[in-house]
Amino acid sequence: MNSQQTSGIVLNRINFGEADRILTVITPDHGKLRLMAKGVRKIKSKLAGGIELFSISDISFIQGRRDIGTLVSTRLITHYGNLVTDIDRTTAGYNALKLIDTITEDDSEAEYYQILLRTLATLNTVNLSIVLADSWLFMQALKLGGHTPNLTTDIKGAKLEANTMYQFDFDAQAFFAQERGMYSDRHIKLMRLLLTEQPSKIAVVGGAEQILEDLEGLLKALIKQSTA
Repeated sequence: MNSQQTSGIVLNRINFGEADRILTVITPDHGKLRLMAKGVRKIKSKLAGGIELFSISDISFIQGRRDIGTLVSTRLITHYGNLVTDIDRTTAGYNALKLIDTITEDDSEAEYYQILLRTLATLNTVNLSIVLADSWLFMQALKLGGHTPNLTTDIKGAKLEANTMYQFDFDAQAFFAQERGMYSDRHIKLMRLLLTEQPSKIAVVGGAEQILEDLEGLLKALIKQSTA
């Protein structure tokens, strides 16, 4: 059978037998693949260098007749090495891989590959915060999954206004005015930016770091709800 070529990011690796691994790889043009990497745990394996976590690799594979194909060759393109020098960034990286694996089907759109790539690049940039990378990934994942909260009107259909404090209603997926609410129009505006702008542009918004920290619990809860 002829092999196919693509670029990919390894989401998960499971040891199999004495020297093999089963890989879950997300790609821009073949969705999510499950591939057997034969002999990859042997010291002299030629495949090992191209299937590191937190990396982009060129891969060649043969599509299997069932669920699992066969990895033929690998070549490392980019390794986001800063993720493995900081435990908090490492943890965030693992969480990003797990989230993308959880929310994607085998025929996932190319956008999922792209948002994971951008998230890893953000985590690898030491002057960009982890909470920025997490928040951007969460909002992008909500958008792709069709779970974007209402950032235009409140639960009564009224336009969200400046100088008003809000709380969030998870059933309605919308905000509602509350005098002692946790969220202002600045929080809502930043949520909109997370949907439309790259992390590097959001990072220069005045007060963005504190706003992101305020939003962290809400965004995590939204992701948890969307994957339940």
